[in-house]
Amino acid sequence: MSRPDGATRPEVHPFTARASDADLDDLRARLAAARLPEAETVRGAAPGPRRWDQGVPLADLVELVEYWRTGYDWRAFEARLDRIGQFRTVVDGLGIHFLHRRSARADAVPLLLTHGWPGSVAEFVDVVEELADPRDADAPAFHVVVPSLPGFGHSDKPAGTGWGTERIAAAWVELMDRLGHRRFLAHGGDWGGNVTTVLGGRFPDRLLGIHTLFAQAPPGLSTDGLTAQERRWTEETHDFWTRRAAYAKQQATRPQTIGYALVDSPVGLLAWLLDKFAEWSDTEDSPFETISRDRVLDDVTLYWLTRSGASAARIYYESHASLDPALRVDVPSAVTMYPRDIEKCPRPWAEQRYRNIVRWRAPASGGHFPSLEMPGFFVADLREGLAAVLAAGR
Repeated sequence: MSRPDGATRPEVHPFTARASDADLDDLRARLAAARLPEAETVRGAAPGPRRWDQGVPLADLVELVEYWRTGYDWRAFEARLDRIGQFRTVVDGLGIHFLHRRSARADAVPLLLTHGWPGSVAEFVDVVEELADPRDADAPAFHVVVPSLPGFGHSDKPAGTGWGTERIAAAWVELMDRLGHRRFLAHGGDWGGNVTTVLGGRFPDRLLGIHTLFAQAPPGLSTDGLTAQERRWTEETHDFWTRRAAYAKQQATRPQTIGYALVDSPVGLLAWLLDKFAEWSDTEDSPFETISRDRVLDDVTLYWLTRSGASAARIYYESHASLDPALRVDVPSAVTMYPRDIEKCPRPWAEQRYRNIVRWRAPASGGHFPSLEMPGFFVADLREGLAAVLAAGR
C-alpha cells in the first residue's frame, strides 16, 4: 500500500509559509479601523439560537475582533503546521499544498482526509497526531495526508474553470501515488465528503474504502417506508436548502462578487465564516461552547493571509449540485451522521448510492465540524469506521 522506505518523488517539496510582519500588522490595523453596522434588531434576546436570527450578533463579533487583534497568536499555528509536516506538489498544472504525517508504525495504512468549506486543513490539526501515532498501541495507525482544496489555503488558485470535485478526486489519486500510497482510505465531510464519494465511485481499484459524514443519495427517492426519525432528517435537510442556504446560492452563482468583500475586509470574512461555525455546530448559543476561538481564528486567518475568500467560494460555482446521479460506490463504506449537521441522509436512501455500507452510526451529539467540536469522539468513530472498512475488504 505504501513504499516501505517512505520515499517521495522529487516533484514533492517540503513547504514552509511565514506571514510577513507587515501582513500581520496590516491585519491588526484593519481590525482596529473596522466600520461596523448597528446591532441586530433581535438584540436583547435571551441566550439561544434566536439571538442569531439575523446572523452574527454585534456584541459577539466585537469581542472576537478584539481578541483577534490583541490576543490571537498566528505564529503558533504556523509552527503547528510545520510540526505535522507541510509539502507542495504540482498536479494537473495546479500547485497543491498538503500536510503529510507518516506514522512510525509498520502496520499503518494510508489515510486521505479532505476538508470542506468554510473549513481548511485547520479542521484536522487536533487529530492528525493521534491518528498517525495513537497513544493506545492497540489502536490502528495511519499515514495521514491532508490536502488543501484548490483555491484554499496554500494551494494555488485555479486561473480557469473546471476544477470541480471530479477533477479534484483525480488529482488526489495522483497525489497519493506520488507519496507512494498506491491504495488508501479516504474520509471527508462537506465538500470533502463529496470528493470522498467521487473517489470511492470513480477509483475503486485505488480505494481500500471510505468513511464519510456526507452521504448524498441519488435524487428523486420516496419517503415511503422511512422511519419517523429519517423523515425528520429529510424535512430538516429540505428546510436547510430552502431557508438557510443563501450563502451557497451566492457562492454558486456570484463568487466573484462576494469575493471582493471577503478578500478586502477581515471583519467581513470573519462574519461570513463565523456565521457557519455558529449555525452548524451542536451548540445552543455560541460555537465557542465546543470549538476554541483559536481554532476558528486559525481557519479564518489562513483564508485572510492567503487571500482565498473568493477562490474558495468558487468550489460552489464549479460543483454545486453536480454529483453524478448515476455514480455508485461499491467499495466498503462507513457513514456517520451527526445530529446537528446540515444534511442528513436516511440509510435506505444512502444505500441506493453506497452499495456496501459496512458501518452506519448516528451519534447523539455533534455537528458539522466534529474534528473541532469533539476531536476525541471523532478520532474514535473514524478509527472504528475504518476498521470495519478494512475488515470488509480482506
